[in-house]
Amino acid sequence: MTQALQLAILPGDGIGEEITRPCVELVQQALRQVGEPEAVENWLEAGAGTYTKTGNALPDETIAGCRSADAILLAAMGDPNVRYEDGTEIVPQIELRFILDLYAGMRPARSVPGVAGPLADPRGNELDIVLIRESTEGLFDPSEPGTRDADRATDTQIITRKGTARVSEFAFKLAQQRKAKGYRGHVTSVDKANVFKSMAFWRDVFDEAAANHPDIEKGYGYIDAVAMEMVRRPWIYDVMVTENMYGDILSDLAAGLIGGLGYAPSADIGDDHAVFQPCHGSAPDIAGKGIANPTAMFLSGAMMLDWLAVEKSNDNYAKAAALLTKAVDDAFRDGTLVSTERGGDAGVEAITSAVQTALSSQA
Repeated sequence: MTQALQLAILPGDGIGEEITRPCVELVQQALRQVGEPEAVENWLEAGAGTYTKTGNALPDETIAGCRSADAILLAAMGDPNVRYEDGTEIVPQIELRFILDLYAGMRPARSVPGVAGPLADPRGNELDIVLIRESTEGLFDPSEPGTRDADRATDTQIITRKGTARVSEFAFKLAQQRKAKGYRGHVTSVDKANVFKSMAFWRDVFDEAAANHPDIEKGYGYIDAVAMEMVRRPWIYDVMVTENMYGDILSDLAAGLIGGLGYAPSADIGDDHAVFQPCHGSAPDIAGKGIANPTAMFLSGAMMLDWLAVEKSNDNYAKAAALLTKAVDDAFRDGTLVSTERGGDAGVEAITSAVQTALSSQA
């Protein structure tokens, strides 16, 4: 029998706990349905609440638990009312990216059947694109902190050959995997190479990576033009790769195209570790009310299983991921299940129940 997966689970703050528990239950159910043992759950503390209690938002034992896990499932962290002394918010999920060297931020934008996006063209409801965000450099790089005085403030954008090369390689390999499944097999570099020296350098390194993958088409787009095209005709893209800040902005735009952040899963992936979490925040204003949309969390769980299938060379994990993804699609397919942020009355309990029923029907 396959050895049980070891999962580090970080529910975090706000709605984190209420969307994490049903997600873990669904992941366990999917594993059982493909004949795999249930995963071993290691629930760990981190976030604004942990900082309030202990003075440390990311305890050493939590970091150790993440390092030893097969995968990390993270819900949401932070609270606008809890900040460090310098005024910045508590964001241990970003700290984890640097600690574990999670350089590839994977942000899919896949339409869920029955959940209409804002675009009038029918193709806007059939999206399946992936944005890859470099997650350890750019303006977020802590190695060169910005400056500020009474008259001037600066932030430094760091773009390195290593960082750009590895995230570009990640994007091209993903495009190859998608091409094998019938997708276009195209990678677009999103940059501002006409203005910034750092972005001209980015594009040169991107081209070097492209030369290693002649079977995959490449293209370019300036960040401003790409933002416009994502609103006009996002279906022209397949895989997109970009630097940290551009990716941060475009990933929220992409989420808006598929119905909102409540339907947007994500992953931060490195060579040795990976974190899977919804794109949305902790939403402390609705915590405990039962009205949160757990769908992005569920789809993040499915992404985790898909990644583990490759990492562990176990097709059963891919089957479990497909079962969970299909269960989400089937739950929403007829359009009667409408989450609260879209004007409906379906919250955590109703959506979980519908997905659980759909998953059980595949047994």
